Parts: sequence; structure tokens; C-alpha cells
Amino acid sequence: MSTTLDSFVDRRNPCQPASADLQERRQFANSYVGLSPEAQRLAHAIDGYKLRHRRRYIDYEEMLDVMKTLGYRQTGPSAP
Repeated sequence: MSTTLDSFVDRRNPCQPASADLQERRQFANSYVGLSPEAQRLAHAIDGYKLRHRRRYIDYEEMLDVMKTLGYRQTGPSAP
């Protein structure tokens, strides 16, 4: 079985130039078209959190922290 590694680009290698057409991969798209005003507010808050903390992706605990800063509080019986 023969494989060619000519097409493989190791992006960690600083000697290889990065392609200009590569886009940064993000957890959420930065298009808020079609979102409700509340969802837009959450999306902007998450983006701000990621910028402040230099994070590309956030976990559930971090998302919950962002939601709490927006005033989210769980009501009713808590899940088991």
C-alpha cells in the first residue's frame, strides 16, 4: 500500500507558509441572522467571553457562567 504525503500540510510547522484561504474554525458561526434578540445577546456574550479568555471553544460550565452573567437562573425543580 503506497501513500503520498505530498498533499499533507503540517500547520504546526512554522517553515511551511499558511494558506491564505484557510478560515479559522469556530465553535459557533458568527452570523446571527435569524436568531431571536435573546439568542443574539447570548451569542455576543459567548463571543466576548471567548475573546477575553482567549478560548476558541468553551465547555458547558463556561457557557453556564456566561448565561448567569446575563441573568439566567434555573426555576422549578432541578434535574436529578
